[in-house]
Order: sequence, then C-alpha cells, then structure tokens
Amino acid sequence: MRPPRPVLPALGTTSAVGVAALGLHVRRNMGARLAVLRRLAQRSPHAHYGAFANREPGLPRPDLTARQIATMILRRRRVGLPPRPIPLVTTPPGADRSRLALTWFGHTSVLLEVDGRRVLVDPVWSTRTSPVPGFGPRRLHAPPVPVAAVGEVDVVLISHDHYDHLDRPTVVGLARCTVATFVVPLGVGAHLRSWGVAADRVVERDWDEAAAVAGLTFTCLEARHFSGRGLRRNTTQWAAWKVAGPEHSVYVAGDTGASAVHARTGEQHGPFDLTLMPVGAYAELWPDIHTTPEEAVAAHTALRGAVMLPVHWATFALGFHPWAEPAERTLRAAEDRRVRLALPRLGRRLDLSVPDDRPGSPWWREVAPAPVRPDPGGVAASD
Repeated sequence: MRPPRPVLPALGTTSAVGVAALGLHVRRNMGARLAVLRRLAQRSPHAHYGAFANREPGLPRPDLTARQIATMILRRRRVGLPPRPIPLVTTPPGADRSRLALTWFGHTSVLLEVDGRRVLVDPVWSTRTSPVPGFGPRRLHAPPVPVAAVGEVDVVLISHDHYDHLDRPTVVGLARCTVATFVVPLGVGAHLRSWGVAADRVVERDWDEAAAVAGLTFTCLEARHFSGRGLRRNTTQWAAWKVAGPEHSVYVAGDTGASAVHARTGEQHGPFDLTLMPVGAYAELWPDIHTTPEEAVAAHTALRGAVMLPVHWATFALGFHPWAEPAERTLRAAEDRRVRLALPRLGRRLDLSVPDDRPGSPWWREVAPAPVRPDPGGVAASD
C-alpha cells in the first residue's frame, strides 16, 4: 500500500498560488506603476517632485481621534442606505444623438449628447469601488442597463483616477466594444495603457490645455481635489472638463471642493448650457475636496450654468449623511438661488433640446419620502 500523500504542503501551495493571483489582480486594478506616473508628472507645471497639487491651501480638519473616525467609517454604509429599493429606468438610451441630452446612470456616470456627439463620463459599472474583490463601497442599486447596452460612444471622458470614477473592468469593456477615444487628465492615460487600451486611443491633457476630438473641444480645467489609486496620493492630475461643440457647452466637474476657481472658470469659459455638479459624499473630515449641495449650487451659479444635473450621490455610500439628504439640500438651495435642475430618474434619457421634455421631479421621495434634516446653518458659499 502506498503511503498517503501529504495534504498540508499541497494546501499551502494552493493557498500561495491563490494569494499570488489575488495580489496580481489587485495590482492590475491599481494601474500604472509609480515610476511611470512620476515621469509623466514631470511634464506638468502643476506637479512638484512627482506629485500634483492644488493651487489653494487645504482647510483645517476636525480634531477627532482615530477611534472616532473608524466608528464613522464603519457606520456610514448603514447611515447611507436607502430605506426602499431605488427605482431605475432600464430602457437603453438607444443611438440618439441630440443637440443636448443626458442619461444619468448613477454616481458621476453620465452619457452626454452634445451637438450630435456622444460622450460617456466617468463610467463605473462594477459592484464595488475598490481594487480588492469583495471589499470597498458596494453599489446601492444595479446599473440601469449593461454597459454594452449604452451603445457606440465617440469619447469616454475621465475626471480623475479614484476608483469611483475610473473603473478598470468598465474601461476594458468599453475599449473592446466601442471605438471611443479616451480623454483623460495627465497621467491617467498610463493606467489605461497598462490595461491594454491602445496608445492612439488615449488623449491626455493638463490644466488649461485643450484637445479637439470627434468634432468637440475638450478643455482640461482646474478643480480642487486629489488623486491616487495606491498608498501615494496625487500621482496623476485631477480635472474638471469643458465639453464644447459648435452650439453647446457642458461643464463636467468630476470631484471638487468649494473653490474660487469656479468663478474664474465661469468668466473665462462660460456660460455653460449644462453643468454636472457633485452634491454628495461631503463630510467635515474632508471639507475642501467635496462640495456640499449648497456649495455645488453656488458653484453652478458662478460658472454661469443654465441647467444643473446633481451627481455624485445615490449610488455609493461614501459620506456620512443619509441617502437622500444631498438631493433634498440641493433642491432647497436651487430654489433659493432660482437654479434650474435636471432631475431625471436613474437611467432615464433627458433631452434638454426639446422644450417639452420634462426635467424630472423629486423621484427620490418614493424611496425616502420626507426631508431628512432641517436646513443646515453656516454653510459657506463656493466663492
């Protein structure tokens, strides 16, 4: 009789292979290596010693203990959960090419139609915003449609490289199923190239630089935020974008804190027919990297925007506020400032070039019927 084969060494080898495979997967999701990103950063006047920086100084943070911060982070998903299922419009947007239209798929993922061109902004279709499978913020609703059902797009526009804005599986899928050009801030192209996106399909720009792509002009604009997909921050540029066609222009804020740059941008590049402004995931822990709803509405006004689409809420619990609070506060701030909002349900196509296409209503009250807290006091304006 043959002696039994040793089991523990075999299990150890299997575990080691599994850990190695997981490590390789995580490393791929993270993107380009630091040395490559540092070389690219050297091209920018906005980077110092291989790291990009904001032009405005940071704001003071609250004096909290590590335990208090950890407790807040552990509780935030429970606090930010919607009390009922989120309604979705699951009809694909089709192949329409309006003079000015939008389809909001959740968070900051938006399909824009500008003067007959289709631009997909910050597409994230993954279940979690994390490089590690099974970890990180989880979606609060399914994508309204599969990414393949979005149809052909001319440009995929990226604001920065955080996982809730730059998603490797979605990018790889779009590179395979479309012929789109990827327009990204400086350094972000290295991530795409490391994932197999052809170099001739990637257009990178730094702040104050522009590119003509697919009949539109994309101007890379200053924003107040940060970047990074690993332990090191600010390894690539973060940006807002102006998307301009022959007749219409759209401001894509990406992520931003309150900043005097919005007034400067409005003077130099406005007015805008539409702005995509982030209204969620604000917190006292990071007072200068995400706008509150009131700050977002004030920034829209400073940008000389006509219609504002509130984004960066509803899909992931990234802040510490109740799920519907950003929408309710945005609605009140817009009423105070007489700002016209676009409030489509997730997945619904809204054609702003059609006068009788209804801009939407507070649909989130089907999920969270009552306002979640009274008007906050002492909120600073954007500029």
